[in-house]
Formats: sequence, C-alpha cells, structure tokens
Amino acid sequence: MKLLLATRNKDKIVEIKEILEDLDVEIVSASDIPGMPDVIEDQDTIKENAIKKAKECAAFSGMLTLADDTGLFVEALDGKPGVYASRFAGENCSYKDNRNKMLKEMKGKTNRKAQFRTVVAFASPQELIETAQGEVDGTIIESEIGTGGFGYDAIFRAVETGKTFGEMSEKEKNKISHRGRAFRKMIPVIVEYKNMSF
Repeated sequence: MKLLLATRNKDKIVEIKEILEDLDVEIVSASDIPGMPDVIEDQDTIKENAIKKAKECAAFSGMLTLADDTGLFVEALDGKPGVYASRFAGENCSYKDNRNKMLKEMKGKTNRKAQFRTVVAFASPQELIETAQGEVDGTIIESEIGTGGFGYDAIFRAVETGKTFGEMSEKEKNKISHRGRAFRKMIPVIVEYKNMSF
C-alpha cells in the first residue's frame, strides 16, 4: 500500500515518516508526483486547510493521501499567528524570520502561554476518510535554546518536559508533539482502511 504525504517540506517529511515507521506502507511525498500542483492554503482553520490539501492531492494523484496543517496559538497575541504560523513574517519567509518576529512581538509580555495544534486529514481520491487533531501546551521563551527540529522549535518550551523542542531528540519530540499525537491517532484508521481494501 502506498500513502502520499501532501507536502514538499523536507523537515516535515522526515518527521512524519519516523512517526509512521511501524506502518507497513510505502510513503511518498508531493515532490515525488510529477506535475503535482501546489495547494493554496486559503482556509480559515487548520482543519479546513488539511482537508483541502488531502482531497486535492488525492484527486490529482489517484492515491490515498495524508495532509496536515499546523497552527501556533499564542495567548498574549490573541491566538496569533494561528493558521498563519508558517508565514507569520510574510510570504516566503524563513523559519528564522518567523522566530525573530515572534520574539519581537512577545518582548516584555509576562503571559508566555502557547499551544501548537495539528490536524491530519486522510483522503482517498473519492472522499475524505477521517481527520484527527493533536495539541501540545507550552510557552514562548525569550531567546532560542537548542538546535534540533525546525520552525518555532527552539523557542517553544513544552510544559510536559520543560525543554524546548529544539533541545529534544527527534524521538523525544515525536512522543509528545502535536504532529506526533495527530498522526498516531490516524494510524488505526489507516490500518483499518488497509485491511478493508483486501
């Protein structure tokens, strides 16, 4: 069985493949599908974006598809950047640009609470099959700690471990992360679908 990951983000692909490593499936990414168009993420919620990506990529490729979208919701910023987390500092910005903007926006704020949320959507070429959500609570720290991970990982300290995602190994992070939790919830659905297909 083949599964398409509806992303070209190499960091996400590595992370998701590790989370799903016990599944007996072949995982390919959007970069492996010739002519695969980019999906415009223009929805108001991470759930709607994930569903749109899954359905459009499944329809184009003819494959079972997993898509995810992640938001970072910061209390002191009224929930921003939310669904715009990946482009907080503007279109085509770098991870570093986003971190720098976040640190600037949070300067002097005492409430540092934040939550990462990921929604995963699973679709066949004909229909949406299921969605799942994962969350992790944390705080935005005042300067970067750790060189692991990507995105906001070096400035997001998880409540459960007291470490930033940037300080954690890939396995440590995947165990508690928003993306890890969302994809693990989807594993039984994929297994059930796989068993029904034979």
